[in-house]
Amino acid sequence: MSGFKLEQTVKNEQANSEKDWLNNLLQKEITFGKSFGNKKKENFYSELAVLLKAGIQLKDAIALIQGNQKKEKQIAIFSEIGSELIAGQSFFEVLRDKPEFSEYEYYSIKIGEETGTLPRIVEELGKFYERKNEQRRSLLNALTYPIIILCTAILVVVFMLRMVVPMFEDIFKQNGVELPGITKMIISASNFIKDYGWLVLLFIGLLVVLRKVFSTKQWFKSANDQFIQRIPYIGSFVTSVYLAQFTQAVALLTASKVPMLNSIQLVKKMINFHPLNEALKNVENDVMAGQSLNASMANNKIFDNKMISLVKVAEETNQTEYIFERLSQQYAIEVQQKSKLLSTLMEPIIIIVIGIFVGVILVSMYLPMFKLSSVVG
Repeated sequence: MSGFKLEQTVKNEQANSEKDWLNNLLQKEITFGKSFGNKKKENFYSELAVLLKAGIQLKDAIALIQGNQKKEKQIAIFSEIGSELIAGQSFFEVLRDKPEFSEYEYYSIKIGEETGTLPRIVEELGKFYERKNEQRRSLLNALTYPIIILCTAILVVVFMLRMVVPMFEDIFKQNGVELPGITKMIISASNFIKDYGWLVLLFIGLLVVLRKVFSTKQWFKSANDQFIQRIPYIGSFVTSVYLAQFTQAVALLTASKVPMLNSIQLVKKMINFHPLNEALKNVENDVMAGQSLNASMANNKIFDNKMISLVKVAEETNQTEYIFERLSQQYAIEVQQKSKLLSTLMEPIIIIVIGIFVGVILVSMYLPMFKLSSVVG
């Protein structure tokens, strides 16, 4: 019954002056204020859900949450929300005018208010951001320690090439020792770092600056995401993170009785991963052309057979919310497992690779020493 009311509401909106609100909504760019990031949203929605379920009015709940804030920007945000609610605006109308909140949140809250399920929707939003933050932490935990080891090892190799190898080179020159090919190669690398090391640092700094400048460009994001997707194992891991976000977002929207096509349109705007965005765009076009959801997903490689099969079951049994919730849980577990495995594998691999570099440097330096000792003998 609530699903019928929702669809009728959407039809009525499309028939009046707000008929294009969804199209305008989907054409806007999602932006998050730095003072109200994902962690803050997790706390906000979780606290709000508890207060609403306890029977506290929305305005009073916002006032209570505002009283717990410490930063002035966050206090100002909740103060504005409270004032606008008191002035008679709906909660979703308040969020629509705030750049700190996305279209995804706005539409979820809108449906929650229209169907009388706001406490449940707010609770699901809290869970969504909680899981999103967990996935981000898993990604950071998986990559941080190996990256620290890699940077430290690179500094060790550079130190050896810059400081240790030149000392041996002077000894070889003074004694006129004939150098093997591997030693000449290492000495050339040492001389390159000595003569052009500052250019290498300048080039790396330039790359960082250019990446910052072009990070908002669509072509750069596309090339960067496709490159990441092709990296062995890491690409699969990152893809799983975004698929987990996708399935959880669809589960929340379908729980709000949002039509599947509208859900795909909204999720497409909130996912920040180009391969998945392109796949969702293709799915949207195929569904509008009359294909079933599972058939349209099967045409895109980013969706695995497990997801396609379960989506087919969901369509046949009308259990979309339950199936996508199960998929979300499965991908969340998969992300955790892959993050642990990634962290476990990368550390020894980096150590082995750097050990080989250090070993080659040492061997290349000691080979001429053996010739030198025979000459002196």
